[in-house]
Order: sequence, then structure tokens, then C-alpha cells
Amino acid sequence: MKKKLPTALPFQSGRGTVAVHGGHKKDPLYAHQVPIYASSTYVFDSAEQGMRRFAGEEEGYIYSRWGNPTMTEAEEKIAALETFGLDTEAKGILHASGMAAISTLLLAQLKPGDKVLSHYSLYGGTNELLSKVLPRLQIEPVIADLRNPAIAEEMLKKDKSIRLLYLETPANPTIQCVDLEVLAEIARKYGVITAVDNTFATPFLQQPFRYGIDFIVHSTTKFLNGHGTAIGGILLGRDTEFMNGPCTKLHRMLGGNANPFDAFLLIQGMKTLEVRMERHCSNAMEVAQFLNGHPAVAKVNYTGLPAHPDYAVAQKQMRHPGAMLSFELNGGLEAGIRFMNKLQLCVRTVSLGTCDTLLSHPASMTHYSVPREEKEKYGITDGLIRMNVGIENAPDIIADLEQALLS
Repeated sequence: MKKKLPTALPFQSGRGTVAVHGGHKKDPLYAHQVPIYASSTYVFDSAEQGMRRFAGEEEGYIYSRWGNPTMTEAEEKIAALETFGLDTEAKGILHASGMAAISTLLLAQLKPGDKVLSHYSLYGGTNELLSKVLPRLQIEPVIADLRNPAIAEEMLKKDKSIRLLYLETPANPTIQCVDLEVLAEIARKYGVITAVDNTFATPFLQQPFRYGIDFIVHSTTKFLNGHGTAIGGILLGRDTEFMNGPCTKLHRMLGGNANPFDAFLLIQGMKTLEVRMERHCSNAMEVAQFLNGHPAVAKVNYTGLPAHPDYAVAQKQMRHPGAMLSFELNGGLEAGIRFMNKLQLCVRTVSLGTCDTLLSHPASMTHYSVPREEKEKYGITDGLIRMNVGIENAPDIIADLEQALLS
């Protein structure tokens, strides 16, 4: 089923307004909030109407794997946020998870013999998909330090089989940043498609479409939902003909669709995105400055600190350095375990983007499957701690960190 793109809202002067009202349509029964359409299938007024809908000649829902009103509102709200203030349209397809969205993107764009160029320090699941699953389909990953655009250009120039440039910025968990505008321009020069995982930044902090990127993926589980209540993902593309055609067809066949209940929770979470991100970001800056001066901490990865090697790039393309940081403890693995076990307020868990502060140990958790030599090459040391700074009072977060850092 083809769906209309989100239309402009009246008084659409800010992202907070879009986050609350974007994608919403009046319910036929006048419900204030979008209902949870818990229906697997939809009826037709006539056999002829069913024929028109299956042929794409009439808009309307057929089967919830193909589309659902609750899911549509979430898709259009995120598309409105990612295109806010830009002279571009985008189509979003909601998925069961961020990994499902990435899988749809890769399988829709790549064929046997193709290569995908990406960079060091990716989310562990993405790294495993690129390194272990795609090669079985005769699709080869090429990994390079794309913080140096000259390396990207050299590789694209010499290898015509590279069809996709896949990026994370800020990257997980080292918070490395790549220059979206420069890399998108290089990719266009060689006819290569670009995609960005924008989960860490969210459209509140960074809009990859602004810099010429073709596709955006999110794990909506994280900051967009904001409360850790539902798993989800979304793939967005500026090529709406492709998104409505081949990409939608593949998505339906793969079966990685979202569900109406998780979409409902996502919609409610996004309404507070702006106010949450403002608090996340201000807290993160305070926490980063505290950690940066602590004797037990060897290194802090936060693009808000001028010493970060990607500080200038982040300043150029992000509205704020964000809520994510990582830091390396003196003492390696033992220090990391001791620190994690002493936390009292902050939460020991994987994932990110929730209102509470979450800390994880990437080497033994999210990047456990990555070979040790690769982890070390990517800067994922045994003493590295990844931190999602929550919206609690900053002094309380810092106090917990301080007591946990005491030997």
C-alpha cells in the first residue's frame, strides 16, 4: 500500500512541535491519541476494492505485516523530524528492531559480488552482520578509517564493486565521528549510495539528509522511544519511489515488521524527545568534564571535549555533542569490573537512550563477539566503559560515579 508522505503542520516552528504532532491524523472515532490497531487484517467493502488495493490503485490497509495505522503515525513522525527544515521528502518503514531495518537496507541495495565500505567501531550487531552474514551471500565488507576522507576516496576510486557506504556517527562505543557532508559528496562522485545509523544523535541533534545522505536507520528502541519499553527500528530514504516500491516489497517478504503496541509506545515516547534530549545533553557535558579530570580515568571519549580528535566534525554537523560517551579506566579489566560492581544509582545494563543512566562494558557485552585484536584496533579496550547519561539530576549521577571510582 502506498502512503502519503507527512504534510507540513501549521505553526511548525520547532522540532518539539513536530515530535508531538507530526504524523498524527484525526481518528474517525475522535480518540485523542492514536489507537493501538490490534488487527492482523483489514476488510474490503467489495471484491473490486480488494483488487484495487492489492494493485496499488487505492490507498488502504490490507494486512498488518504490510502496514498498520499505528505504525504509519510513528513512521511519518520520524520522517517529519528527519526532514524538518529541509527541502526534501523521506519515506520511513518501521521495523521490528534496528537490526531488521539495517538488514532490509543491505539486502535491498546489495547483490552477490558487491561490497559495502564502512569504518572502525560499529555497533556489535552491525559488525557481525557485515563480517559473518553478508559474506555468505557473497557480499564483502571493507573496513577503513573513514575519519580520513582521502581514504574513502581512494578506496572508492580503485574498487568499483563498492556499492554502499555505511556509517555510524557518533560511532558505538568509541564516539568517533565522520564528516557526513564530505563523505556523501565523495560517494556521489563515484555513484555510491550512503547510509547512516543516526541512533546515537537522533534527528534532534543531527539530520544526515541535510548533508546529502541517502538512507538513515535508527534503533527506535533507544532515544526515540526513550523509556526502554519497546524494541523497534526504522529505515528512511529520500528516494521515495524506491522506498515505496522495491524496498517495501522486500520488507514485507522478510517479515521484519513492527507491531502496533510497540509503535504506540514509540509515538508516546517521541512526544518528549526534545525536552529529554536537552536534559540528556546538558547532563552529559557535566559528566564528561567530571570524568575528564578524574585521576582514575585514563581517557574520555566525548565530542564535547576539545581534546577529542573528532571535536571539529561534531561541532560542524551536530547541534550538541549528545548524551553518549565512553571512558577508559586505569587498571583495565579489573578496574572496569570493580567500578561496575560499585554503582548504586546508575544502572548496569546494555542498550541506551532511556531516562535513567545506563553503563555497560563493551568488551564483555555489546562487542563480545568481536575478535580481541579487532576490538583493540577499534579502541575497545578491556577498561572501556560506555555510558548513556540519563535525565536524573547531574550532581547525583556524578556522586555515584565518584564513589564507584574510589579504589
